[in-house]
Amino acid sequence: MTTTASPAVQSATSFIRSRKHPRAAAPVLTGSALAVLATLASPLAHADSGNDEIEQPVAKVEVTGTARRDVQAPVASSSDKFTAALLDTPKSVSVIGQEVISQTAAVSLTDALRSVPGITIGAGEGGNPVGDNVFIRGYNAQTDTYVDGIRDSGSQSREIFNLEQIEVVKGPNSAYGGRSSAGGGINLVSKSAQLDNFNNASVGIGTDKYRRVTGDINRTLGQNAAFRLNVMAHEADVAGRDVVGGDRWGIAPTITFGLTGPTKAILSYYHMQSSEIPDTGIPFNNPFTTGPNVAKNGNGTPFTVDRETFYGLANRDFRDTRTDIGTIDLRHDFGNNLVLRNVTRYGKSKNDFVWTQPDDSKGNTVLYGTVWRRANTRVTDTETMANATSLTGKLTTGTIKHSFNTGVEISRESTERSSYLFTPGTNNPLTKTFTCPTSGAETLYNCAPLNNPNPYDPWVTTRSVSPALTNVKTNTRAVYGFDTIEFNPQWMLNVGVRWDEFRTALDTAAGPTTAATRAHVDTDFTTYQAGLVYKPSANGSIYVSYATSATPPGNDGGDGLDALTVAVQNLQPQESKNFELGTKWEVLNSRLSLNAAIFQSKMNNARVTAPDGTSQNVGRKELKGLELGFSGKLTNAWQVFGGYTYLDGVVADNGYLNVGTTAAPSYVVSPYNGNVFPTTPKHSASLWTSYAFNKSFSAGIGMNYVDKVYANINNTKYAPSYTRFDAMASYNLNKNVSFQLNIQNLGDKLYFDRVSSPHYAGVGAGRSASLTANLKF
Repeated sequence: MTTTASPAVQSATSFIRSRKHPRAAAPVLTGSALAVLATLASPLAHADSGNDEIEQPVAKVEVTGTARRDVQAPVASSSDKFTAALLDTPKSVSVIGQEVISQTAAVSLTDALRSVPGITIGAGEGGNPVGDNVFIRGYNAQTDTYVDGIRDSGSQSREIFNLEQIEVVKGPNSAYGGRSSAGGGINLVSKSAQLDNFNNASVGIGTDKYRRVTGDINRTLGQNAAFRLNVMAHEADVAGRDVVGGDRWGIAPTITFGLTGPTKAILSYYHMQSSEIPDTGIPFNNPFTTGPNVAKNGNGTPFTVDRETFYGLANRDFRDTRTDIGTIDLRHDFGNNLVLRNVTRYGKSKNDFVWTQPDDSKGNTVLYGTVWRRANTRVTDTETMANATSLTGKLTTGTIKHSFNTGVEISRESTERSSYLFTPGTNNPLTKTFTCPTSGAETLYNCAPLNNPNPYDPWVTTRSVSPALTNVKTNTRAVYGFDTIEFNPQWMLNVGVRWDEFRTALDTAAGPTTAATRAHVDTDFTTYQAGLVYKPSANGSIYVSYATSATPPGNDGGDGLDALTVAVQNLQPQESKNFELGTKWEVLNSRLSLNAAIFQSKMNNARVTAPDGTSQNVGRKELKGLELGFSGKLTNAWQVFGGYTYLDGVVADNGYLNVGTTAAPSYVVSPYNGNVFPTTPKHSASLWTSYAFNKSFSAGIGMNYVDKVYANINNTKYAPSYTRFDAMASYNLNKNVSFQLNIQNLGDKLYFDRVSSPHYAGVGAGRSASLTANLKF
């Protein structure tokens, strides 16, 4: 549990989606080691070396009763499904609070997730849309993002201007959220109206045309209601990259009735739209495994070219998104710790782009020093309706205490997806393929030189939406229940079960060169979690847990990497099992949270190619790992947030591989058995620390380390390891005005932070600086 404190929040206030707006090997920690950590942490519970003269403001969750001035309330989750405090929840949970988000100057979800080790960001590809493509513990979690506990469907790049905190649940998440990966899920907690009046704003300027303005206004309406409005406008280029950049703006009003009564209603709306030229990255130095060109082999890393090199076409590339979401959240407190909640949400999103991928499928870079400008395109509209009803309460049976949550969820997702057609096409007209022995005008600029490509080449063509429209409709129904059973102050058992019915159907109209396609999945599955918790003292816990996940075919709802096809429609959901042993401690008068966990997950029915060439559930994946985390304050002036993750992911059985031809296939045992999971660094670590030197001045520094990451299951292409540093300094002019200077990538490190495509790696932003004025009035 890597955690940081955040304000008490009302959940289920808004939603995030997308739409168009045109624009031209580490040691494994053993059980004994965990016990040692617990022993070392326990004496710290009563230590207090803080400086009472410097009170660095840290938001706290609301508690009842009177607390000492130097005691910080424990970190809390917004989810009703966590039926115990996070300290006593037998699962790894990282909470990124408002203070860390603000100090690190994060302006997007991927920015904020950089502070959590064990998370990597994947790159877009032909079948994988541009957007938040998150991997948790080595598993793709692209569809496992939730807003206030409800699945956030549709490919998109999420903003943070309306977020109170970000909760990352590690390990199988299906018992909490339904269909999901084995890695975990991300819950975004929205801001909501509060019974207080305040006006906050920020104005930021910086290098690379950085401009950002946000506003946060809250007004009480009588004694029992309040209104809150969050707004944002942002534009910036990407430091160290040519052409790449864009703008976005958003607005999120919310009104709450019944703030002090037993019945509460939260009405909210979220709108965000963006327009940008997306990044193309750098192609890999393609290695040949056989044949006469082996002598020309590359080493599998991205090519060494100028950092600014952009292989896209400024006159062709664009990405426009739009989000429109409305939410009604109703709650009634019956008293006696019994609360009924119903949430209804409707949303529409659009992700529309033409984006150049520097493709090297034919070895153009090694053979000819050229790159094919592959046009990845998508026009996607996703519409979602969801409703969730839950009952939360506490009861005592004899001497045993129960804290429970049970509920029903239903949803309907509809995605319409198509692509763009170009006249003339995007292949090399000289070869009629994407082989590029030459580049320039004679190739219609579809082929570019590896070095010094011109993003302003006069590429002119006609663009139209393909008539091969794909429609995917997904319906789900689920029933779940959770209970934390407290036998006595030292022992408790956390159990949960969920049953899901999953129905999805794909219908693709015939295109100019393709036939109509239909496929469907009709399945149900049950997932579980259970954890035994031992509390050696009130401020600590040691736990052992077990959890499962299920990923059915068509898990992405028609807009992601895990698409429904005829080949996989009859397969069973992929099932993963995870065992975890961990410990959590709140020390230094609950100012500092510590955690450690070792875990092992297995997927025994992964979808792979069988000996007869069909797709079957016969593959196997295995992952072992270790996590260490810390969050909070060492003294009243010194804040820390960070952790370390070790992941050993192995593709144990990758099925069979066709070494023949389409006409005469010949399947052999996959040579990739035993290879490392793609997008999975063996070691990763992060640290953010800040110190308040006095009531006016504070400074902070951050570090992120990510080990080598493979881009393909062959393990022949990879992004090298890197370490990045950031810095911050802030000055409080008075109680209403403060200034914050942030320098990102302090050493101007050249690194690659996005893989998962075998063709290219995304380039991390270079050094940039921003100065923000934070205003209260």
